[in-house]
Amino acid sequence: MKEYKLTDWLPTTKKEVELRGWEELDVILFSGDAYVDHPSFGAAVIGRILEAEGLRIAIVPQPNWRDDLRDFKKLGRPRLFFGVSAGCMDSMVNKYTANKRLRSDDAYTPDARPDMRPEYPSIVYTRILKELWPDTPVVLGGIEASMRRLTHYDYWQDTVRKSILCDSGADLLIYGMGEKPIVDLVHHLQKEIETACIEHITVAHLKALDFIPQTAYISSSIQPNADDILLASHEECLSDKKKQAANFRFIEEESNKYAASRMIQYVGKEAIVVNPPYPPMNQQELDHSFDLPYTRLTHPKYKNKRIPAYDMIKFSVNIHRGCFGGCAFCTISAHQGKFIVSRSKESILKEVSDVTQLPDFKGYLSDLGGPSANMYMMKGIDEDICRKCKRPSCIHPKICPNLNTDHKPLLDIYRSVDALPGIKKSFIGSGVRYDLLLHRSKKEEINRHADEYTRELISRHVSGRLKVAPEHTSDEVLYIMRKPSFKQFEEFKKIFDRINREENMRQQLIPYFISSHPGCKEEDMAELAVQTKRLDFHLEQVQDFTPTPMTVATEAWYTGYHPYTLEPVFSAKTPREKLAQRQFFFWYKPDERRNIISELKRLGRKDLIDQLYGKP
Repeated sequence: MKEYKLTDWLPTTKKEVELRGWEELDVILFSGDAYVDHPSFGAAVIGRILEAEGLRIAIVPQPNWRDDLRDFKKLGRPRLFFGVSAGCMDSMVNKYTANKRLRSDDAYTPDARPDMRPEYPSIVYTRILKELWPDTPVVLGGIEASMRRLTHYDYWQDTVRKSILCDSGADLLIYGMGEKPIVDLVHHLQKEIETACIEHITVAHLKALDFIPQTAYISSSIQPNADDILLASHEECLSDKKKQAANFRFIEEESNKYAASRMIQYVGKEAIVVNPPYPPMNQQELDHSFDLPYTRLTHPKYKNKRIPAYDMIKFSVNIHRGCFGGCAFCTISAHQGKFIVSRSKESILKEVSDVTQLPDFKGYLSDLGGPSANMYMMKGIDEDICRKCKRPSCIHPKICPNLNTDHKPLLDIYRSVDALPGIKKSFIGSGVRYDLLLHRSKKEEINRHADEYTRELISRHVSGRLKVAPEHTSDEVLYIMRKPSFKQFEEFKKIFDRINREENMRQQLIPYFISSHPGCKEEDMAELAVQTKRLDFHLEQVQDFTPTPMTVATEAWYTGYHPYTLEPVFSAKTPREKLAQRQFFFWYKPDERRNIISELKRLGRKDLIDQLYGKP
């Protein structure tokens, strides 16, 4: 086991900066999360990426915004800029339940304390920094800023909010995965320091860099050109929900294109300008990000404290980025993109070997996965077709014939990892796309690999329970969700049960379901109860739909229109409507029975009462 010293982490205090012999910092990162030096935590990734460029970087995790603001002052002014991120989650999802109740814990905080970050840290931290250091640039990043870069609906305030650039006062916003834009940005800023012979970058210097891809900024003098997409203004979105819905189609399509257009949205007399994203990273670039000298440990300042989010992933390895599922309620493809970027086998095996050296590692990897467990190395067969495509999903409504769905590379990863010294077993904790397993290719070899992978997964990589996400049983609701028919789940369950019998195993299939999703009515939930009863499921993994910024489902839920068709879509919105849907998950509980029977009588569905509880 490797012995670490304090300087193996990025500095978080003045003392730690001095231990490195530094008198000044180039970039100071403020994060709403605790500092975990691991490639699953955004602040650590950006810090290590900039460190690899030869810069002097510090991280201030979870600064105290309530006192005399000493956390914001203690490291002084950086040469280039302050970086601000709310953390790995949108702060409002982190702090509140779907019912808008305050959560009692925070998984990204030592000992799960719930009071260590404000609401909207991106806004709060930036405003403080701007008050203290008005001429030092602030660059926003992370999921909260990324998903709020344009006019968006905020469920917790039940209002349409303008770009987070307006509310925070930040000078630049980097959206999506930030390695490429942040490196590009610092290269230009360093060049500016050298050519202009200046000591510090000012806001004016940063404002001149309005051409960097995958960034957004405010302009009072932008001149739209013929290739730009001019979105409905913030004021138009406030007065016309259909315009807000229509905006989202452009936003999603441009976020998922190889060659996207610049987007412009006016807010009063100013404009939010969103530059097109970079093309997807290549394998070498992704390997570089994961191969940096992370300790993979929490910072020593948290000694004897537990950070739940770290406990979940400390013995796991992420093998790819991106997701081409395009699920209507999910922000992964909006943030990471739909194009899969896979790490090399060498990079993965090196990280697994590093994990085996961690304290407390007992030989069991908790996950070898990604946003979806089984998309590793999958991409377009003819990538020229992909370059022209603007579909938000490569597998909905049907699997694209140009998609390579071969599971062979993933099988090779599993077997190579399991052969490493120190590995007793590797589990798959990420959600599995069973529609990819069931898909029949024109190439029999690919079908054989899918069947082989399915058996390998179920017989060797399930820790007693396999998570899958059918999400619903109604094909109409599933279509709006961009999920496959429930019949495919039933088909997969038969395969799962058969392989368990053949291998003499007694594992569980754990399905995830959502209530109150746009398009879902009470009768759909009653049908879900009947269908899951028939399959002998007593549901545990269930979720009431939570509208989060920048998803198709959220726009449909708020506006009442589907962004792609502009046709009306029903959504359960009141607490009573949402509760009426959610109760059907728990039809088997005695205390829910009377309410469910009463509700089904009101709906005139005595047939469903008989199917759930038998004829009287």
